Amino acid sequence: MKGLWEQTRSFSAPTRLLMANQFAINLAFYMLMPYLAAHLAGALGLAAWAVGLVLGVRNFSQQGMFLIGGTIADRFGYKAPIMAGCLLRTAGFGLLGWVDSLSALIAASAATGFAGALFNPAVRAYLAAEAGERRVDAFATFNVYYQAGMFLGPLVGLALLAADFRAVCTAAAAIFAVLTVMQWRALPDRCGTSPDDDADTTGSVIAQWRSVLANRPFLLFSGAMIGSYVLTFQVYLALPLAAGDALGANATKVTSGLFVVSASVAVAGQLRLTAWAKDRWSPHRALTAGLVCMGLAFAPLALAPRDLPVMVLTALVSAVVLLAVGGAIVYPFEMDTVVVLCDNRLVATHYGLYNTVSGLGITLGNLAIGALWDFAQSHGMAWLTWGALVTTGLGCAASVAALARSGRLSSHRAAQAVS
Repeated sequence: MKGLWEQTRSFSAPTRLLMANQFAINLAFYMLMPYLAAHLAGALGLAAWAVGLVLGVRNFSQQGMFLIGGTIADRFGYKAPIMAGCLLRTAGFGLLGWVDSLSALIAASAATGFAGALFNPAVRAYLAAEAGERRVDAFATFNVYYQAGMFLGPLVGLALLAADFRAVCTAAAAIFAVLTVMQWRALPDRCGTSPDDDADTTGSVIAQWRSVLANRPFLLFSGAMIGSYVLTFQVYLALPLAAGDALGANATKVTSGLFVVSASVAVAGQLRLTAWAKDRWSPHRALTAGLVCMGLAFAPLALAPRDLPVMVLTALVSAVVLLAVGGAIVYPFEMDTVVVLCDNRLVATHYGLYNTVSGLGITLGNLAIGALWDFAQSHGMAWLTWGALVTTGLGCAASVAALARSGRLSSHRAAQAVS
């Protein structure tokens, strides 16, 4: 903790505020969201399709609108969408606890999702601009606060559920209300473009998007990194399925424990892993090594006998630890690479499109992994799912390495010269 505190203090006041902001955002979000489906189906008695609709609207209004949020941030500055997003979450989370009609729940869910689309690209672009040459260290520290909020949020939410779900929603809304005031009072206005780049923000939105879509190295990198997000999401899909298949009644407790292990590794190891990687590798080698680690995380599960629960449990813990270690290595260099590839121009729009691509990749990847799981289980080939995930990680690493060798990950202008 001392190292984290010293690292945090080494950054500017706006950067420190953004880190505290992200901790509180995740704390409030994960206080509420893990328990929303149970509230909708239980207390409100909604049908399963209606619960899925409410949750799906939230996901679509965030993942599908990241590009819009990034575009707004680049055109009007980073502070306004951060404040607007926090204000929308205040209203959305407040409504989720106090309304019971499907239409109102959908509106509240859409508001909470679009809020994320507003502040996520803006926060990352602001952090990148404020940190300057220390972007990698800033994103590493940022990720510690991000993971800490994810870790504590469900625990706080569970405690508040002792009262009722409205208490959870009210507390989450209150946190976002405080964040809105904090951004208004303490966060300076910030735009990412330089005076030489005024054309990027004064032209039409279509011209702005065309500029981003013309950045071929960025698009190639975005595509190469899709698999890493599919791998990360398996903490929510394939690993719980494996726990249920092998451990039966204990699967829920084991799955909860895996989340704790994942967050703990990220919080405790992020700064050390980033410093270690910076000392030994270039950014591109760090990305490649982290992706290899994420892919190999699933190898123990391919080898663990399903009829030996202890072996399966050991493999699950190993997978989560390796995924967390690989993800911690990848994240700060990944965020920095996006800034490098866009030459520090229209950074929020690039982050917005990057998030949209990764979100679409997660959706399609989960469909594929789910279908593969069913096929593998019905044919007694459980190793097939894990082999596919290992191959995904190694394929991502190979793609990033190939882009680096071609010179396409140095910068947008340098890549154009290579092409």
